[in-house]
Amino acid sequence: MARPLLKIHRYFRCKPVRFFSFILLYLTAGSLVFLHSGGGSSTSDGLGLLGRVFKETRRAPRKFGPPWMKKNRAPDVPEWAGRGVDHHTSSWSHGAKGKTTKGMDDGRAKYIGCYVDDTQKRALRGVSFFDYKKMTVFRCQDNCAERGYLYAGLEFGAECYCGHKIQAPNVSESECNMECKGEKSNLCGGPKRLSIYRLELSQESTRRYGSSIFKGCFKRPDNVTLALPASAVIKNMSVDKCVDMCTEKEFSLAALAGEKCHCGFPTPLFTLHDHEDEELCLQRCAGEDFESCGNNDFFVVYQTQVQDNRCLDRRFLPSRSKHSVALASFPGAGNTWARHLIELATGYYSGSYYFDGSLYNKGFKGERDPWRSGRTICIKTHESGRKEIEAFDASILMIRNPYKALMAEFNRKYGGHIGFASQAHWRGKEWPEFVKNYAPWWASHTLDWLKYGKKVQVVHFEDLKRDLFSRLKGMIIFLGLEVSEDRLLCVEGQKDGNFKRSGLRKLEYDPYTAEMRATIDGLIRTVDTALRKRNLSGVPEEYRPR
Repeated sequence: MARPLLKIHRYFRCKPVRFFSFILLYLTAGSLVFLHSGGGSSTSDGLGLLGRVFKETRRAPRKFGPPWMKKNRAPDVPEWAGRGVDHHTSSWSHGAKGKTTKGMDDGRAKYIGCYVDDTQKRALRGVSFFDYKKMTVFRCQDNCAERGYLYAGLEFGAECYCGHKIQAPNVSESECNMECKGEKSNLCGGPKRLSIYRLELSQESTRRYGSSIFKGCFKRPDNVTLALPASAVIKNMSVDKCVDMCTEKEFSLAALAGEKCHCGFPTPLFTLHDHEDEELCLQRCAGEDFESCGNNDFFVVYQTQVQDNRCLDRRFLPSRSKHSVALASFPGAGNTWARHLIELATGYYSGSYYFDGSLYNKGFKGERDPWRSGRTICIKTHESGRKEIEAFDASILMIRNPYKALMAEFNRKYGGHIGFASQAHWRGKEWPEFVKNYAPWWASHTLDWLKYGKKVQVVHFEDLKRDLFSRLKGMIIFLGLEVSEDRLLCVEGQKDGNFKRSGLRKLEYDPYTAEMRATIDGLIRTVDTALRKRNLSGVPEEYRPR
């Protein structure tokens, strides 16, 4: 036995290259064996993986569009924004007997009822989403709302369907009797039965057509040639053809008017502020049965992928200012977003009381300047305290709903500017400790700036989102600058910036305990009282405890 081993030893000693070749072949063979042994398990998990994938209907590229669809469509055609009437049922409040129906009517969604669903003719004909292990009512609602749908329906405990119109009759609530796979306390439809919710879509929910964004139906501008300078008659008009034409000509707007396509940018002549009833644009495209192309009097408008460059130039102030203006907020109240809007609207960089390298790298060049340099239009700060506040000559005070601000700052602290805190952080000791320390600061921050600020303009985050044009215009005037409406309209088209969270990882449960809510509600009342004492409007309605 020793002699063969000795011969092998001498063989490789004389030929080291052969030795390394042998080792390489051995490792390769081992890897192949390992991969082969893992193949069976990956196959067995295939269904579970597929169950987590969004499945588009056959016309997948047309994810979202305006609500003008063919009445008698084929079963496989998706329904987007249909004009159907809400199918309310008088017995909806009796659904889920013996179960709680989380989110039945909580401001996010309202339970409509139990409906028939046919695999050949779906009740909701938008995207669908299956998860046979973790499906919850919130998860289905959130995914449909994120994509701009009006309805979310759950079936067979694990299937989620989205749509803009319910195209099936309702049935007895007792037929929607299957528990959700991810939460036993809720019901998620039944076999061929959908538990359907009507969603309260947030203002930022967008309806898309491929890569373009549906903006709405608008009245023809008085001087269409000036408002939309490029136009052409297109044979067999479709949304794709008009959007492609305007994209090629480098315009950010594509306006369909029957057989004619107009291109341009938002201007004071065509602001996109005055939406018309979408019924007025109801005229099907000659080359697209399932979309509307508007008409000579009312245009269907889409935003293309072309970037509007009219508000992208930024620079430092031409001369150093001795007048310092704070952009003050509690962390998580939208300060970075407000800086983005102000920089685009004014063309000047904003500064910061701190230095954040990630913000600097994303284009906030004033981040590196000393905050007293006088070269920036305003200074970001989260400071609260008499000495720090009195160092500024004026301030724009951003206030946000504390429930949203606390969660945003918690996500930033543990996940970065556009990341998310992990479930371990939310469910661990970090979250309760964070709320305990930060909630009182939310109130004291506002109270200190109202008390010690020399000249304060209060801006509520929610109001700025709702009415960006006029609120941002007021902020620019407060900063002592001339307002350019063209720049403001340009800002509206690219308002999100680089620091907007996707929203796809929202919590599926309420992280606030009853004790936390009692504390925060008391703080909201305190801030509301302080604002009203200064003859201001108080906190927005959605802040107030119910």
